[in-house]
Amino acid sequence: MSGRFRHFAAIDWSGAMGERHKGIAVGLCGRDGEPPRLVTPGHRWSRGDVLDWLLTGLPAETLVGLDLGISLPFEDCGAFFPGWDESPPDAKALWALVDKMCSEDPHLAAASFVDHLAASRYFRRHGRREGAQFHAPAATDRRGRFRVTERAQAERKSCKPYSNFNLVGAAQVGKSSLTGMRVLDRLQGRLPVWPFDFAQGERIDPLPERGSVVVEIYTAIAAIDAGRSASQSKMRSYEELNKALAELRSPTVHGCGPLDDHSADALLTAAWLRAQADRPELWSPAGLTPALARTEGWTFGVA
Repeated sequence: MSGRFRHFAAIDWSGAMGERHKGIAVGLCGRDGEPPRLVTPGHRWSRGDVLDWLLTGLPAETLVGLDLGISLPFEDCGAFFPGWDESPPDAKALWALVDKMCSEDPHLAAASFVDHLAASRYFRRHGRREGAQFHAPAATDRRGRFRVTERAQAERKSCKPYSNFNLVGAAQVGKSSLTGMRVLDRLQGRLPVWPFDFAQGERIDPLPERGSVVVEIYTAIAAIDAGRSASQSKMRSYEELNKALAELRSPTVHGCGPLDDHSADALLTAAWLRAQADRPELWSPAGLTPALARTEGWTFGVA
């Protein structure tokens, strides 16, 4: 695995309505130790812009981290949507279903999926609209359903994940996850996504020797590994960012004073990916089975 990737990109994502979003930022750094930098700084990215960059602008041999949930809970109920006859059998089919049902939604939005009569039963939406299937059968966790990797985030990294079925609140990630699935569906056959594209029968194949790969990231994990607490993972100044970068033994970036947290997350996590990419245990985490690799996936950095 040593030296497998030459570049490292972290994408802070947004599931908000509209075309261009202040919540999207793309950080990039190389293996040779330069400071991380923003791709096209000052640009207000759209989700379509990011998709185009991944398909046509991505440097060779890049490990790409997407800050979103790349699947939904499956293991707890044996299905993404138990009781719905259109519930997909695996994550790739889920991405295709979301993209197909939202084909008329502009800007890679996913409103049509969560407003669908059957699908909406599984989500907690605004206006105190909690679907009858938001909780797993006999569940006691009022926060909703979680993937195995999200439980591991809490247990092993002291994170505070939200259910991807929850679409309410400033910290929710459900909208980001669903819009991201539309992008993931369009990457199929062109840019592999770990671990889904490496699950073969009853095994998970190692990465190929060449080529770029997409993984799911959780920027709070990068912040925690850089010495910050889960409750204080957001950085809003160059000084905070550079202190965290120094903890990762990364060169710092130029600047002082305020910095938006989306840019800070992207910059720090790009450097964090560079520091973590050669750790073999992160590519074979405890608890990741071939079945999970096809359905729920995993968050890179949770060993």
